[in-house]
Amino acid sequence: MVNLKHKVAIITGASSGIGKGTALHFAKLGCRLLLSGRNEGNLNEVRKTCENIGLDKKEVDVSIGDVCKADDRESLVKHAIERFGKIDILINSAGILIGSGIEQQSLEDYDLQMDINARSVFCLMKIALPHLIATKGNIVNVSSVTGLRAFPGVVGYNASKAAVDHLTRCVALEVASRGVRVNAVNPGVIVTNLHKRGGMDEETYKKFLEHSKETHALGRPGTAEEVAKAIAFLASDDASFITGATLAVDGGRNIMCPR
Repeated sequence: MVNLKHKVAIITGASSGIGKGTALHFAKLGCRLLLSGRNEGNLNEVRKTCENIGLDKKEVDVSIGDVCKADDRESLVKHAIERFGKIDILINSAGILIGSGIEQQSLEDYDLQMDINARSVFCLMKIALPHLIATKGNIVNVSSVTGLRAFPGVVGYNASKAAVDHLTRCVALEVASRGVRVNAVNPGVIVTNLHKRGGMDEETYKKFLEHSKETHALGRPGTAEEVAKAIAFLASDDASFITGATLAVDGGRNIMCPR
């Protein structure tokens, strides 16, 4: 098990899905946490669970806000510094999926996905970098297998995650000389509420998960905890010689050619 004790991490999108799973796993590793999200009720539940896992109340806090809003992004980083005095790790996990192809997807939905999934990542990295340079910290961005491979019917999401992958590589080169590492994880199908929020009804989602047994080499979809463990590795000193990587956590999906 990697060691993140006494580190300080900002986790966006921490109220659900992979962000929540990462918060809970980091809490087990003794990492001090600032959890960001828009759903105050869910975020406070995650905070309580982190405390039940073993974090002291002083070691975990929440910041309610929207990563698409400049003032909220600035407040998030400022909150971390005021509360903990430093930032060691930035986890960009906030994201949205709106399922549709180019002929169906509105410009508004395309722009929204690019704003949340890619632009906010750029902005938060930019704001947090001075503090990460000071601690020789690191960034882990949550991308997707769709950043590595093309899939029909989710064009805006695909484009946004490909942008995250290249942002990860470019920024990694820019800050490596100052001791900051930047990596990404690329999950396959993970059992969260992402797809249902993106428009899938319960029956369609059930069939989608069943089909995932055929599209993933390991024969199943993944869990948020499995992605969180990969994020923790990349955020830890165990990955001290890894930067600019896009790590597939996808049960082998990106190396298959299923249709």
